[in-house]
Amino acid sequence: MAVRSRKAALRVFSYYTFPDWEKYFKNLVSPGNGEDVYTYVRNGIQVRYSFSYIPDLNEGKTIPTLYVQRCEIEFSPAVPIEQIPSLVPEFIPPTEQTAPTFRSNLWILIFKGPPSPEANFIVKEQGKEKLSWSLAYQMFAINGIPDTLSVETPIDRLEITTQSLQIVRTHQRLTHEPTLNPYSLEFQKHPPAPSPTIKSVPQPHYED
Repeated sequence: MAVRSRKAALRVFSYYTFPDWEKYFKNLVSPGNGEDVYTYVRNGIQVRYSFSYIPDLNEGKTIPTLYVQRCEIEFSPAVPIEQIPSLVPEFIPPTEQTAPTFRSNLWILIFKGPPSPEANFIVKEQGKEKLSWSLAYQMFAINGIPDTLSVETPIDRLEITTQSLQIVRTHQRLTHEPTLNPYSLEFQKHPPAPSPTIKSVPQPHYED
């Protein structure tokens, strides 16, 4: 186990042993920037969990209670989408075809379950009270998500967060393309059709 701190929004981290963190560094790093890190090896795959927190500053305590705001799970090497539930027992994706699912060229986003009013506490978005927030799973691929998504698509990182379906549908329509839930039975029976072959433009041939 270790603790790491994140620099701004970049994926640049500093790692500390737990004794060093407790003795000194926790007084220098904001609770919102510190993360607990746990690494396991499952089925020959390195699975690294990291938990980021948000403090409850309304408690009036010297050391406020921390609540998990985001959980990131990284895989080394990358693993197929279908293998993630066996590597991460806490990951129980929805199997309904109707589960809101979106994609880009770098990630797949799946919403699960109804919105929860209690989720507002861990959200930092302005105007969050006017929106509904739900459990969301976002899977990232360093080398990109292929045009034809399949259960074999390799994934490098899974994020378990709280996101708003309203924001996706109203403000992120250009970057979030609706797609079929890859964990649904319908997807496994009828995967998306392959992208049409793009014919190359004929090149003129000139005689010497």
